[in-house]
Amino acid sequence: MTRDRAHLKQRLLQAEPIIAPGVYDGLSARIADKANFDALYLSGYGVSASLLARPDNGYLSADDMQFRISTLCDVLQTPLIADADTGFGDIAETISTVNIYEKAGAAGIQIEDQKIPKICGHIPGREVISREAAVDKISAAVAAREDSDFLIVARTDAREQHGLDEAIERGRQFHAAGADIIFIESPESEAEFAAIGAALSGVTLLANMVEGGRSPLLARAQLAEMGFRFIIYPVAVMATTAASLQKAYAQLAAGDVQEERVSFDKLSQLVGFEAAKKH
Repeated sequence: MTRDRAHLKQRLLQAEPIIAPGVYDGLSARIADKANFDALYLSGYGVSASLLARPDNGYLSADDMQFRISTLCDVLQTPLIADADTGFGDIAETISTVNIYEKAGAAGIQIEDQKIPKICGHIPGREVISREAAVDKISAAVAAREDSDFLIVARTDAREQHGLDEAIERGRQFHAAGADIIFIESPESEAEFAAIGAALSGVTLLANMVEGGRSPLLARAQLAEMGFRFIIYPVAVMATTAASLQKAYAQLAAGDVQEERVSFDKLSQLVGFEAAKKH
């Protein structure tokens, strides 16, 4: 079970950035767990698509995420940072969500300042709550955790409608409120990433790399040089899987079952049959 939160928190102090790929279900998490990452990232986008068959548009609930987090953390060794959208409500709901995620085994929680219902951070039209309300929510989340090593990732979506300066100021105030990691969603140029790093020097910054999203894809070394020490790829594997699924289903529909794939024995190993035999 994912328990080594202290190690991950100490890892944030190192210069080498943490790379956290997105996982979204049991199979993706099991495979990622063997790949020697410092952390994994459970995105609301991925869970909404894989669990609910719906887009990342406010359909997820805290119960949905609790189920997925606890299921994954029962088998994972790698620390899991889990998306919590808006905290699924106001301050009372956010406090409850922090408690739920911590008890479920996550190593950290991500909370954003969008209005409800939220939408994916790389889809236009996002609206945010007031700066004061957002800071109050992050302060409440920090105070609610029982384990000081449980990470609070504070995200702002203010860039789109209120500009970069407002997003940076929110990040600064989230950090002052006790957030461990600051996530300014979807900067729209390399220069904006650089401006964030310069303005928030000394703060642990998260960069979200989404191919085809609103932000440019930047090299890890470049992001690290700018000051970003936590880099996530929330949908990269899911997008690759979707391409493979489209191809495989089309081939099966055409009567072709010869496409390259893992063997049944390998697949059974990946889903955990070998470990289950030991119990």
